[in-house]
Amino acid sequence: MDAVDVIRTKRDRKALSDDQIDWVIDAYVRGEVADEQMAALAMAILLNGMDQGELARWTDAMIRSGERMDFSTLDRPTVDKHSTGGVGDKITLPLAPLVAACGAAVPQLSGRGLGHTGGTLDKLESIPGWRARLSNAEMLRVLRDVGAVICAAGEGLAPADRKLYALRDVTGTVESIPLIASSIMSKKIAEGTSALVLDVKVGSGAFMKNLDDARALAETMVRLGVDHGLRTRALLTDMSTPLGRTVGNALEVREAVEVLAGGGPRDVVELTLALAREMLSAAGLEGKDPADALADGSAMDVWRRMIAAQGGDPDASLPTARETHTVTAPATGVLTRLDAYAVGVAAWRLGAGRARKEDPVQAAAGVELHAKPGDRVRAGQPLLTLHTDTPERFPRALEALAGAYEITENPVGFTPSPLVLDRIGA
Repeated sequence: MDAVDVIRTKRDRKALSDDQIDWVIDAYVRGEVADEQMAALAMAILLNGMDQGELARWTDAMIRSGERMDFSTLDRPTVDKHSTGGVGDKITLPLAPLVAACGAAVPQLSGRGLGHTGGTLDKLESIPGWRARLSNAEMLRVLRDVGAVICAAGEGLAPADRKLYALRDVTGTVESIPLIASSIMSKKIAEGTSALVLDVKVGSGAFMKNLDDARALAETMVRLGVDHGLRTRALLTDMSTPLGRTVGNALEVREAVEVLAGGGPRDVVELTLALAREMLSAAGLEGKDPADALADGSAMDVWRRMIAAQGGDPDASLPTARETHTVTAPATGVLTRLDAYAVGVAAWRLGAGRARKEDPVQAAAGVELHAKPGDRVRAGQPLLTLHTDTPERFPRALEALAGAYEITENPVGFTPSPLVLDRIGA
């Protein structure tokens, strides 16, 4: 076959055949299809979509590009969680040890930042010594000894997705529902976990901007999971405002540890517990309330053991930025809007994310939020603090924040959006 013919098929709004899909995925992994050709195909898919048959075959081809993992030797049920990506979304960090403390095994394969959204692995790498890359044997050992592991997908697990994931980040094709669904579900199905809970974000800071698109993505992924024998359910959650009070790598790790210590922002705690209860239910473990595991310190114990098992020092100081810049409230009143997308772009421009797939990220870069929608603020008080090691980045970050927040003197009938918007699946 020829890559150009495959690109033309989708460009012209026709369905790709099974043979075309099988060939282009395999040829891309082998290097026969170049990045620029796959980028063109990804853009054609973003613009013209895929039908259910195409999507199922594309996902299967990505799974078959590598190996399948097996956790059948573990003495506890396995359950995983995946977020479609948000701003300030550090939920995985407290969630994995929390669910493990309640009796499940959590093989959490995570990724790096995509566009304006943060990556769990980038965050954890701000902990001195922590390793994202583990062999399958190491991953299984940590799961058996600790109960939770957060790591990168192995080289042999859906290698087609690993290549395409990095390409989508730098070619403006992240938002495609078929590419998001197949990326997530190919890894999760190949991973071999027995249950999966999806956190599908909706709002300005998410890739799905409206509830209908988010629901379509959630239903697509739940269907793919169930069809492959994976117990799958999804929560639709609000991402119009950043989660928590920090956006960035080390900043978010610090906040996640606060949650594990029994504190932390209310919205982060609320979503962590909501997802933990879904995961425990999907795994058939409904006897223990995850709130108790936060309160009694058992979740923190698992966190410390998990970080140490992956080479990290849970007691080490986290990096802090060399430079900060504070944005103050221009008026007195109630903060009624704080746009998640704008804050995510600002953090990205400060160095928390990457513009090219080979770019490094700054561990200490990001944005600290001193107020959230619904809070009353006074003119001149700190609203946001920008963190970076390279102060020449401040002007462009400030450009991203222009018009990102609104303060109303006497808002009538204003209430912040609920965090959990809907639930998909059994």
